[in-house]
Amino acid sequence: MRYLCNNFANLRLYYKIKERLARVYSEQAASLAYSHDAMNAFERGVKRVTDFVCALLGLILLSPLFLLIALIMKFQKNGPVLFAQERIGYGGKPFTIYKFRTMSTVVEDEGPQLVAQSDNVKSTPFERYLREHHFDELPQLWNVLVGDMSLVGPRPERKYFINQIMEHTHDYELIYQMRPGLTSEATLYNGYTDTMEKMLKRLDMDIRYLEHRSLGLDTKIILSTVYNVLSGKKF
Repeated sequence: MRYLCNNFANLRLYYKIKERLARVYSEQAASLAYSHDAMNAFERGVKRVTDFVCALLGLILLSPLFLLIALIMKFQKNGPVLFAQERIGYGGKPFTIYKFRTMSTVVEDEGPQLVAQSDNVKSTPFERYLREHHFDELPQLWNVLVGDMSLVGPRPERKYFINQIMEHTHDYELIYQMRPGLTSEATLYNGYTDTMEKMLKRLDMDIRYLEHRSLGLDTKIILSTVYNVLSGKKF
């Protein structure tokens, strides 16, 4: 009799766990179904071709500016010209992102830091200027050219901070449906993320972009970004 009771109790526990897992899966599936990509396959193809052509032209036309920045940074002797770091991109796969280095290489000796909180750590005025006006992002045209990134899309994040975001919401997985971007609505209107609150706000804006994106919206974001950079506006 005791054996039967124990088996019955174990069976009830099994079905409770199974029911709970099914409920969690259903909730996640509903979330993913609700947040769908507004671009169809043709639009995504046009977007990729546009990314390639614009990145190639940008690398060619801006090569004198790249050279000037590199020479100034070499003259300062504050560290290497380029900064490379692993980020998580399309499909949740890691890739190496490139920037002009604007911070000391010792900033993260004690672990990953939110960059906006580390801007003034052993950075020269020129390096801070590059960062404040997003000129440090220009080498990412190479990432766009090879297909790691797009001109417009959510900014790529490090796995360390993605894990922290996932402790608050699993919606971050929706971001993996898009290539990371050189710029985005969140970049323009939410700025650099230096708190978890701003990270979650950026995530909401990126998901909204996923659900409403179009070639026309991308063009608007690119033009707004170019205007802000050329007008000297900090964002």
